[in-house]
Amino acid sequence: MAHLGSRRGRVLALPAGLALTASLGFLPAGAASAAELSDAPAAAVATDGPKLSYVVNVAGGSKTPAMVRKAIAAAGGEVVVSYDRIGVIVVHSQNPAFAQTIRKAPGVVSAGATRTAPLQAATDDSVGEGAQELTPAEIKAATAAASGDQDPLEPLQWDLPAIKADKAHEKTLGSRNVTVGIIDTGVDDTHPDLAPNFDAAASANCVSGKADTTPGSWRPKPGESDHGTHVAGTIGAAKNGIGVTGVAPGVKLAGIKVSTPDGFFYTEAVVCGFVWAAEHGVDVTNNSYYTDPWMFACKNDEDQKALIEAVTRATRYAEKKGTVNVAAAGNSKFDLAADSILDTSSPNDTTSGDRVIDPKECFIYPGMLPGMVTVSATGAKDLKASYSNYGLGVIDVAAPGGDKTEWQTPDAPAVNGRILSTTVNGGYNYKAGTSMASPHVAGVLALLKSTHPKASPAALKALLYAQADERACTNPYDIEGDGTVDAVCEGEKGDNGFYGAGLVDALDAVRK
Repeated sequence: MAHLGSRRGRVLALPAGLALTASLGFLPAGAASAAELSDAPAAAVATDGPKLSYVVNVAGGSKTPAMVRKAIAAAGGEVVVSYDRIGVIVVHSQNPAFAQTIRKAPGVVSAGATRTAPLQAATDDSVGEGAQELTPAEIKAATAAASGDQDPLEPLQWDLPAIKADKAHEKTLGSRNVTVGIIDTGVDDTHPDLAPNFDAAASANCVSGKADTTPGSWRPKPGESDHGTHVAGTIGAAKNGIGVTGVAPGVKLAGIKVSTPDGFFYTEAVVCGFVWAAEHGVDVTNNSYYTDPWMFACKNDEDQKALIEAVTRATRYAEKKGTVNVAAAGNSKFDLAADSILDTSSPNDTTSGDRVIDPKECFIYPGMLPGMVTVSATGAKDLKASYSNYGLGVIDVAAPGGDKTEWQTPDAPAVNGRILSTTVNGGYNYKAGTSMASPHVAGVLALLKSTHPKASPAALKALLYAQADERACTNPYDIEGDGTVDAVCEGEKGDNGFYGAGLVDALDAVRK
């Protein structure tokens, strides 16, 4: 998920116009987590195919990875990294029959290509989110309206009072002992609103599937998306007299870059991101994307089944290590609890086609995986955002993601129905999407972790749901006001397809 519902559909933010254009076999504790390996030369196999990346999922047992690595070499594969703790091996190969061959090897549970385009072959550079820039007049007006200890642009952030974050800040800004990992397009930690809270030691570049800790590797390069930087500001922009304020402005932020320069989020990078977070003290991860190239990955496809398995192992490992994982539901207006959905965007790295999928068998991942906190978006009037996916039993909670200003107009002094946050090069802009809703929830969870430092992920999620402000279904739902019902909400107040348990509550999160 960079724009769920967009042409390539990955990060879950929408353009300024809101057009809908994104049993585990753990090894013993002493096993290496990401072993760097030197494999024997491969046997004589076909090597004339496109170079693709694969994940190979292995069964438990201390000898299994070594045995499988030999089979990988014999099948013409080169190991990039092996996450032995979760039994996932990342492989490159030019053998067109690699996946079919390695699936027959003893100890292999599943294996599949993580993409349909060859490595380094993608050239689409349309990675911008079409954000709406903050004008000098808006900056001046907001600064004049700021009162008390508000940061200069806080009057434009209607989303903070919507979840009572402004009231929560009167009690606490969050603990420096809590870290939120932004698994995304990278974070510009040089931004003056992010630098005070940034934790470089917990940050990395996971794009290749193997963590790169070179200083600054987690930043978006010139021309790359500012999506992760925007998400980071919503979670934890410092309350420092500059710009905007985050939901949890006192916690630490880590950038975990998983998006290619072309804006693709592939499985090997996502696995690396969750494992990195699990092993570097990250308490909460935010995931505002879906994993490319399939908007929905299906268990009845051998390749896609392996991708789901690899990321599921990684998310469960992270939760086992104490991390709560939050994900955006997506921006395609889909009812994720429907009997069928028409997916027209997959695969998005070569040529997509139409396919009807069953959401009980096919998943947006990581957003629809077990254990994830799945978030729908609301606008300035607390109604489901026009673009937001929904679904009874799928959506856990709702949070502000913004909407068209004319459809959901914020109260003054705010003037824009989208979400204002940080962008690259020290700037600020507006975006809308479930990408923007998810970090509000990550911020509230960071405040909960600050208040209950010994609470487990399960306990934190239970508190999040119990404290959410219940919202009843809004039927009939005609967000455009044209007399046409745009979606149907199913369920009861406090448990329905639009809002899940309700709108998250930052004030309750900081109360003992």
